[in-house]
Formats: sequence, C-alpha cells, structure tokens
Amino acid sequence: MTTEQYQEAVDWLFVQAPNYQVDGEKAYKPGLDNIRRLCAFFDNPQDKIKCIHIGGTNGKGSTTNMLASVLQEAGYKIGIYNSPHLIDFTERIKINGENCDKGFVFNFIQKLKTLPEDILPSFFEFTTIMAFEYFYQKQVDFAIIEVGLGGRLDSTNIIQPLVAAITNVQLDHQNILGNTIQEIAGEKAGIIKPNVPIISGDENQIVKSILKAKAEKENTSFIDASLIHSDLKSDLKGNYQQKNIRVVLALVEELVQLKVSISDKNVKDGLLNVHRNTNFIGRWFEFSQNPLTICDTAHNQAGLEQVFSQLNSIKKYKHVILGFVNDKKIDEVMGLLPENAQFYFAKPAIHRGRHPKEYEDLLIGAKIIYKIFDSVQEAYLSAKQQCTNEEMIFIGGSNFVVGEFLEKNLEIYR
Repeated sequence: MTTEQYQEAVDWLFVQAPNYQVDGEKAYKPGLDNIRRLCAFFDNPQDKIKCIHIGGTNGKGSTTNMLASVLQEAGYKIGIYNSPHLIDFTERIKINGENCDKGFVFNFIQKLKTLPEDILPSFFEFTTIMAFEYFYQKQVDFAIIEVGLGGRLDSTNIIQPLVAAITNVQLDHQNILGNTIQEIAGEKAGIIKPNVPIISGDENQIVKSILKAKAEKENTSFIDASLIHSDLKSDLKGNYQQKNIRVVLALVEELVQLKVSISDKNVKDGLLNVHRNTNFIGRWFEFSQNPLTICDTAHNQAGLEQVFSQLNSIKKYKHVILGFVNDKKIDEVMGLLPENAQFYFAKPAIHRGRHPKEYEDLLIGAKIIYKIFDSVQEAYLSAKQQCTNEEMIFIGGSNFVVGEFLEKNLEIYR
C-alpha cells in the first residue's frame, strides 16, 4: 500500500458517507439499527472487548486520555476511540498512544466497499466499527470509547461497558440534542445501562437529578464525582482539568472494584504523563514559550468561558486567533472574549467554516481591535509578527482552527 493508495481510500470514505465534522447536522444519523447491522456484518467485535464509555459535553477527550494514561502506567494495553481528529484520520483510533495502522485502515475500507447495499452507514458509523474491529484484532485489555454526539442515539451506545461516565452537560448542538439543559441531559443519560455504574462529573443539581433518576430506573449505581476532593495534578494544564481528574479518579475506583489492578502510583504517574503516554494534544497545549503560544479546542459557550477565564488570569497582552463554523452562535462568544487583547479572526479551511466577513457587524459591535484573514495560518503569521516575547498568542474557537494550526506548524514544535 502506497501513501497515495491510503489517501485515496480515506478520501473515498469521506465522500461515501456524510461526515458531521465536514457536513454538520445533515450527516447526523440517529438510532442504533444501522450500527447494529454494520457490527453484525463484522461478527460484533464490540462484544469481544472490554469497554469503558465516556460521554458528556466537554472534557470527554481529556478524561479519556487521562484514564488511558493511568491504565497504561498499570501495564495495560489500552485502545482509545475519540473524535474528531485534528490532523490525521488515524488519530481517532489509538492503542497506547500510537495512531491506528494505516495499512489496517486501507484494508478495512476495502471491506467496507463490499457492504450490502441496504446498509448505508454514516461516516461516524464507519469509523466506529473500524475502531471496534481494530481493538479486537489487536487484543487490547480495555477500550475507552468516547461518545460522538449526545448519547442515547449515538453509534457508540451499542457497547455494553464495564463502567460509564458523563463528564458534564452544557448547551451545545441544540439543533440536534434539544434547547435546554434538561433535554440535553436526557440525551446524555441515554448511555446509562442496567448494572453498569455511571459516574457524573457535573455540579449542576438539575443535571445530577436527571442522571441519578435514569440510574435508578436502570437499577445501577450513581457515583457523584463532583464530591471527590483531590490535590492530584496532570500535565494537561487547563484549569478545567481538575474537574476531569475527579471523574478519572471515580472511574479508577470503579475499575478497582472490578478487580482491575491499579496502584496509587499508577494514578499519580498516569495523570502527570498524559502527553507522553497518549500523544494527546490540543487542550491548553503549550506550543511554544517564546512567545508563549497556547491552543485549545474549546468551542462551545461553557468551554470558552473556562478557557477565556484562564487567559484573563495571565497578565500578558494577548494576540487571540479565533475561527468558527456555520452553526456557531457567534453573538454569544462576543460577550466572553478575553481582555487586554488584539483579535485575529480567520475562516477554518473546511466546508462548514464561516468567513469572518459574514459576522463582522458583531466584531464592530464588540468594540474590539481585530483583523480578518482568509486562513488560520495567515492569521497566525500576522500575530507572530506583531507579538513580542513579553506577550502571548492564543489559537482556538474550533477543533478545525486548532487542527489547521497544528497541521501547518507541529513539525516546528517537534
């Protein structure tokens, strides 16, 4: 298999199946009937692996990778399935920090081309069965499966996990999941299953009550991770990670109850070595120190509030690069923008990317110092040119903005 053949195969996958990352709402195919038929075609590999299910609005990726790092420190072979990818498709499926083998991806796509015509999977359903099969073939000890969107109707909800967690519930994807916290919490609670302990990291009493009620209905235990107190630290430096750490500690405790051997040292070392063990980047990721350059994939109101609050705690003048997709409520973001900053708004290089000229009236109304660019890289080069070593650069607003930045510049970092 050549590089060209691999790329042609992945391109075929993107073209054949609607992809939420590219196409947005029209790519979302709710329900489990299709994924059940798809998994059955491949002899249900998801039933042959031990899974841990991670849902929630924000923090799924961080929680997944911190838990993976802890389990790797304990000597286990750990699969991670998460989305979206930042640079390469194979980032979605990892084992012990190594991206999925491109040869496997190529060969599996050839099998997908032989599917019966009445099975018409979405892009996410394709990648979900691909992950299940990869983890089964590679005989992982545990597969940590991150919910794609929502929970109740998400393709990953076909699994029967050992334990599950919902990190938090915030307003996001309202066009699909509902307009209120209560509606969205109901969708997230859909991953709660009989006799599978569910951990909640949310501090909102309304959310807790909804998740707890579903746990009682399913006759399973509800663990409130927000009550956990710990001074453990992680090499993932975002202030928001402390809440994710509590969820990880609750997950570890449940796994220990299931006779999974994990020591206190494994937990401490795992939390401090997430980058090394899992190659996880994009969350309060320090790209450089001179000047200080941070990127973060936070993209909804709750996530941006936390990230911008942390930015405001840094007493440096800031050069802030932001970009958004079409379904983003940009007017809500304008009220959250960090202080003491110059802004560089750019169009993400994807079909759903929104050009800043389309919302320039909001920028004018916000009374900020700003410039508009056709690409993230142009915005970054402009900010870098103007930024001194006493100032800082921040890149964010969307997974696509961070991915685009890293794709162009990560080799420099390495």
